[in-house]
Amino acid sequence: MTPSIADECYFLAQVKLLPVAGLTELRTMKRILLTSVCRPIGPAHGDAPSVGYELLHGQVTRAQGLFSPRSLHLHFSLEYVAENLEAPCVVLQYPSKRELIAELEKGYDYVCVSFLLAVFHRMKEAVELVRRHAPESRIVLGGYGTVLPDDFLAPYGDHICREEGVAFMRRLLEEPEIEIGKAYKHPLIVSQLKVFSVGVSRTGMIFAGLGCPNGCDFCCTSHFFKRKHIKLLPTGADIFRVVDRYLEKDPNISLVVLDEDFLLNKRRALQFRDEVLKSGKTISMFVFSSIKAISQYKTEEIVEMGIDGFWIGYEGSRSGYAKQKGRDPAELFRELKRHGIGILASMIVGLPYQDGPTVQEELDGLLDLKPDLCQYLIYGPTPGTPFFEKVKEDGLLREDLLADPELYYKTCDGFAAMVRHPLLSAEEIEEQQRECFRQDFQRLGPTIYRSIDTWFDGYRTLEASDNPVLRRKAERFAREIRKAYSTFLTGRLFGPNRTVRRWITNLQREIHATFGKPTWWEHLISIAAVGAAAWTSIKLRLRICQDPKLVRHVYRIPAEAPRPARTWRRLAKAMEFLSVEQRPERTVWLRLEGMLQSEDATRVAARVRDALERTRDNLVLDFERLKEFETEAAASFVEALGEYRERIQILTPNALMSPSATATLAAFSLYQDPSLTAAV
Repeated sequence: MTPSIADECYFLAQVKLLPVAGLTELRTMKRILLTSVCRPIGPAHGDAPSVGYELLHGQVTRAQGLFSPRSLHLHFSLEYVAENLEAPCVVLQYPSKRELIAELEKGYDYVCVSFLLAVFHRMKEAVELVRRHAPESRIVLGGYGTVLPDDFLAPYGDHICREEGVAFMRRLLEEPEIEIGKAYKHPLIVSQLKVFSVGVSRTGMIFAGLGCPNGCDFCCTSHFFKRKHIKLLPTGADIFRVVDRYLEKDPNISLVVLDEDFLLNKRRALQFRDEVLKSGKTISMFVFSSIKAISQYKTEEIVEMGIDGFWIGYEGSRSGYAKQKGRDPAELFRELKRHGIGILASMIVGLPYQDGPTVQEELDGLLDLKPDLCQYLIYGPTPGTPFFEKVKEDGLLREDLLADPELYYKTCDGFAAMVRHPLLSAEEIEEQQRECFRQDFQRLGPTIYRSIDTWFDGYRTLEASDNPVLRRKAERFAREIRKAYSTFLTGRLFGPNRTVRRWITNLQREIHATFGKPTWWEHLISIAAVGAAAWTSIKLRLRICQDPKLVRHVYRIPAEAPRPARTWRRLAKAMEFLSVEQRPERTVWLRLEGMLQSEDATRVAARVRDALERTRDNLVLDFERLKEFETEAAASFVEALGEYRERIQILTPNALMSPSATATLAAFSLYQDPSLTAAV
């Protein structure tokens, strides 16, 4: 029989890796499992065309074959919620059915399943496994799939979350309410981008807000939150503190801000710019924004923020959405590109006014702007949106989808014409969507080289700028271009047609003339890249190595977490009021409880210093559960750990801590607000 989490925690208490107080608390707290649907998923397994594990390869660069950049897309909300609960949690990303069953047998009070509408049938499979293998567990359904009404979801869930998830789960678990945006902890989640099956960069995810006030009639995310913007990071300083934490782990990391229209709030954006300028750091950041929002700023201000990538809703030249008001798109796109800012533009196919020639005309207009990436989705009705209500009221839904709700859910992925169109048949709309992706690749070439071309434009524009921030950005573009030398040979050999291959060759010549010819080592890497690209092509053709392995993260369960280094375990054994837990990204979480006198603090600080000397771990010192924290105790930590301040973050018991102790830590530059210093 598989031991329960409580049993394992009891064992740890006997060897003093977990304090007895912590054992009692863990035994009484509810245990939570948060999971996505089970793998394998995707069109090869009977799902809709865009269903899968990757946003880029599944929806954006799907026609680019071996040139398509690859990056696993996690259910970030599960990690965020788990970080902000007090209960012990485990998060599973894309488990197999066998892996989910094994986890369920460990015993959980609540099992939370996140799903989208297009994988409704996969959610049912996961729920069936929970009912069969953990019948006493209560099931919580969450994610945008919960736009369905209660009578559809009630058979599968005991609770349904249709709001910001942290607040919902804390109420459900009867945990104290914490203020959104101020006391929430931000997990550090890093994804890897691969080109030709080789990792080329790391990207840190920043969760700045939920929802969007623009309210486009097709947009599920906007109407799910009732056209409200929920600020998870309310100020520019809040956002930069998260940026800074990522940069501490990897100074070269790229960043993505998850917020539907990041630049719409000008005050917050300019606050963030001020923080970036004050830091003197050069960052690379991709954000979602609209023409309306971007038009509020000078391009130089955008570059100073560190933004070098936008997702912009182009939609259609005559679509008339409010978010499109502002600068002329042609002028704006070209100005951004000239400053090295890449653009992912999304276009809608199947808008009511579109016929075949109109779609081609709008596609031609978009491709003339030379965006780095494009997404083409079919205008479709999602429950909860105004377009869905109009389709229902006018009886426009396809008859087969009307007769079979589950077929409708499964088809709701942006790659099927679901509505009777006044000018086009469903087959014509779907063929035009395929043609958009095909022409995008054939006319503009692979995204890899389009991005290099944009960086090159940015370098040439900014290198001689009077603004030192812009000159540093040009230097970063130069480094990224040099790293990309090895990709050119593959493009010249395997580009989609002669015109694109000639363009890649000319781009390579211009870049070599500017930055120098490749070294012998870069020549060797270029040859290796051709082999990696060929292997990538074989994997795609044979559909091998296309499903990810399980990603499993543990929160507040020392028995389940990876074992910390021996020096940390010895520290926990020696002191009953202290527990230690290994977290991802080489972070050790050290929690102290009860009363901390100055003599004990001196001993702990010395042992912590020794552990930091012996390891390269980052450290979170968690003082939140201390009942008393003397000024002398704080001073002991300051004196002993000053050399390692860059690797340490602190959570403090503000309500119980003396002002002088707070000041001591603040002067040491270790103290940060507890809402901003949660480690992953």
